[in-house]
Amino acid sequence: MKELTRPARLAPGARVAVVATSGPVPEERLQAGLDVLRGWDLDPVAGPHVLDRHGEFGYLAGTDADRAADLQNAWCDPSVDAVLCARGGYGAQRMVDLLDWEAMRAAGPKVFVGFSDLTVLHEAFATRLGLATLHGPMAAGIDFVKNERAQTHLRATLFAPETVRTLASGGGGALVPGRVRGVTLGGCLSLLAAELGTPHARPSARGGLLCLEDVGEEPYAVDRCLTQLLRAGWLEGVRGVLLGSWERCGPYERLRPLLADRLGALGVPVVEEFGFGHCDGALTVPFGVAAELDAAAGTLTLDEPALR
Repeated sequence: MKELTRPARLAPGARVAVVATSGPVPEERLQAGLDVLRGWDLDPVAGPHVLDRHGEFGYLAGTDADRAADLQNAWCDPSVDAVLCARGGYGAQRMVDLLDWEAMRAAGPKVFVGFSDLTVLHEAFATRLGLATLHGPMAAGIDFVKNERAQTHLRATLFAPETVRTLASGGGGALVPGRVRGVTLGGCLSLLAAELGTPHARPSARGGLLCLEDVGEEPYAVDRCLTQLLRAGWLEGVRGVLLGSWERCGPYERLRPLLADRLGALGVPVVEEFGFGHCDGALTVPFGVAAELDAAAGTLTLDEPALR
């Protein structure tokens, strides 16, 4: 697995677009998030359809075509330096095939930030644009608007990425010890499993440091997704695994043996409770960059800053 193109860091006054690619966005949280971004001396602009709700399917922020248009128009706007997703939920799978990837490639590299359902877009940006992305808090996410640690780490990553080249777990340890190098990738486990066989999914995690987390999945469902990735051969050649949060996935003491059972046989370092995903104070993790994982120390050290 090769490193991907890193976009440029942001500077004060940079214009950032906030778009809804998936679920409906609460207006009060959107406004709170925009206020945070303005406090960073950024110029946030909300997509025209960011507050839309689908007329029939209430779990979608407007129509697939409108959500895709907001993302593509923001990406292709030369005045926009970064695109931040408003929230996750569900819907990215429905709109990703409506994007004009040639036009987006021509627009050049930009910063892309999101997580959860946006795993679909992280994969697509990697496979279609060869672009490194940021798995981090979303502009209208409650974890962003109300958590100083999440804000601080994302801000440092955007403006001064050399200051956060080493990411440390929030007290997690080694499920399987070891030190290894690779290129970061991953996201929401259930979305990675669902993406298998689609046009934007990479063929495997070979050579990668795979970051996994999820939310609201029973232990048997986590088992099913991991087993699907194993049976499909997608985990063959992975260099190491970082486990983030498993919010509302049952008591962790029930989940831990399952993770050890499904991942331990890979024979690679596995670090747990690394502090990214659906948790308070979530770290921003760059995808598509070379790094070293030290599972025993609970650290991920990037070869270069996440952004140029």
